[in-house]
Amino acid sequence: MISEKVQKAINDQINAELWSAYMYLSMSAYFQNEGFAGFANWMRIQFEEEKMHALKFFDYVNERGGKIELQPIDKVPHTWKDAADAFRETYKHEQVVTALIYGVMDVAIAEKDYATQSFLKWFIDEQVEEEASASDILTRIEMINGNGNGLFMLDRELLTRTLDPIE
Repeated sequence: MISEKVQKAINDQINAELWSAYMYLSMSAYFQNEGFAGFANWMRIQFEEEKMHALKFFDYVNERGGKIELQPIDKVPHTWKDAADAFRETYKHEQVVTALIYGVMDVAIAEKDYATQSFLKWFIDEQVEEEASASDILTRIEMINGNGNGLFMLDRELLTRTLDPIE
């Protein structure tokens, strides 16, 4: 059985993951409207990944005999200055998500919930990848420095990203 404190922390994390999904879908729409199909694709894949993360937490609570308490999802931003601005926000957001997951881990440790600690290891490892990916693209955008040809090439590259199912 899952403790009330761990259950609440994970329910809060489900909300954060769904908010993240909405933000990335909003970014996808922004990039689509700006004519960057590759950037839009990358963000849409992020949207799908965040939904899968939320569902992974959702299923875990149910498997442990807990109760899901879905919460309202706050409004997400819908405009950015440019690609660099959007990816700066993406990178910062992934750092926030990492901190949130660490917070859930802190609760699991305090509650001596070893099963949840084991479960969260996947998310901790995933966040290393998420931060690195966002940071890499941001660095490349900053190197391009607004050059249309460079943005065009990066956009084409990002169009090839596909969704990898989670374990």
